[in-house]
Amino acid sequence: MLGTANIMAFVPTTDFDKARAFYEGVLGLRYVNNDGFAMVMDANGIMIRIAKTPDFKPLPFTILGWQVSEIESTVAAMQSRGVQFERYGFMPQDEAGIWTAPSGDRVAWFKDPDGNTLSVSQHV
Repeated sequence: MLGTANIMAFVPTTDFDKARAFYEGVLGLRYVNNDGFAMVMDANGIMIRIAKTPDFKPLPFTILGWQVSEIESTVAAMQSRGVQFERYGFMPQDEAGIWTAPSGDRVAWFKDPDGNTLSVSQHV
C-alpha cells in the first residue's frame, strides 16, 4: 500500500529562523515554504517538514539521516561549514567522529540548532 508512496520526514523546531539558516545555509537543503506551522525543505526530492513546537526536548537518538557515498569528504565539508560531530564514549570513532559498525557501515552524528540528533552514513 505505502511501498510506492513518497515518504516525508518531520523534524521539530522552536525557531524557524535558526532552523532555516542551518538546514538551508549549512546543509544545503532547498527552502520551499513556511505556512507558520511547518517550514518545508526539499532534500533531494524528499519533503522535510520542520514543525514549530513551543515546548520541545530533543530525543536521545537519531531522528533524521542522510546516506552518502563518501562519508569522509562529506564530514570534512560539513566541518568546514561549522558542523561539529558528536563523540560518544561507548563506541570507537575515528578522528573525524566516524564510527565503523561491525558490518562495515560508517556513521557520524551531529546536531541541529534545536539539539535534534542527525547523521550521515555510508553503507557497504
